[in-house]
Amino acid sequence: MSPMRKSRATAAAVAVAAVAAATAAAGVTAASASDPQPTAACGVLFDDFAYTAHDDPAFAANGWSVRDYQGGPGVPGARWEADNLTFPRVDGEPVAQLAASTDGTPEGTTQTEFSQREQRFFEGTYASRIHFSDAPVTGVDGDLVNQTFYTISPLRYDNDPIYSELDFSEYLPNGGWGTTDATNFFTSYNTYQNNPEWAAKNKSDSRPGSMAGWHVVSATVADGHIRYYVDGELVADHDRSGEFDVYPRQDMSLNFNQWFIDLASHTGGTSTYEQQVDWVYYAENEVVTAGVAAERAAELRASGVTHRDDVGSC
Repeated sequence: MSPMRKSRATAAAVAVAAVAAATAAAGVTAASASDPQPTAACGVLFDDFAYTAHDDPAFAANGWSVRDYQGGPGVPGARWEADNLTFPRVDGEPVAQLAASTDGTPEGTTQTEFSQREQRFFEGTYASRIHFSDAPVTGVDGDLVNQTFYTISPLRYDNDPIYSELDFSEYLPNGGWGTTDATNFFTSYNTYQNNPEWAAKNKSDSRPGSMAGWHVVSATVADGHIRYYVDGELVADHDRSGEFDVYPRQDMSLNFNQWFIDLASHTGGTSTYEQQVDWVYYAENEVVTAGVAAERAAELRASGVTHRDDVGSC
């Protein structure tokens, strides 16, 4: 920034305008008495995905990796395709775009996942501006697709007592998991097992209705509570009480993916679904509202910052 006073004033005006526009566009509600109260600040991760491709050297240098190996979740035999992750511009800003396609067969199905794979995310505030879609960009609608934002640790073995997973958003536009219509799931895990059959110990809430379009999905992890928000509205509050203590027990990686639950409802040829991520923000050991997180993301972007990462600095 120029040292001249006029340049500072101009830049500040641009930043304030960008903050207001981003918050309004996201539909984030105003703070209320029930919102989380601020705690001491620490490190921050921010990224607005200003990359050219998944193999852009800056993408890996900034801690991101794209999945290219087979395995769950999703359809057995499907491929996790790195080339499905692209970085187009939407409304003049870069976004991360995850594509998932299927022709109704496992070998004709591709899914997408990218992550900050290093386990270094625990307490604090998580937020991301995400564009969910209810219909494919090409092909016939109706597939059971899952569009997500979450943190997770490895499962060392079935019913691992320190396993940790927080699903900030698992959006099923065509239903699934016992639902037939668009539903968003918010889930906190104690643990799970794969054998002799899959079984989970968790707490989960769901919110019916379309999520098509842009939304700020956020969560705060502090004081024994995981509170989930959509556009600033509290949609779930999971704590240590009850049969399962679902508060995380170790650091986790941070992830986005899009995958198919199964292929039973597919019809027609190949269908392709897209999920887009405008930005992601994590405030380590600090609890703030979704509105504050969106404002900070807008301020960083307006000041020319495309990536900041000092998580673990305190």
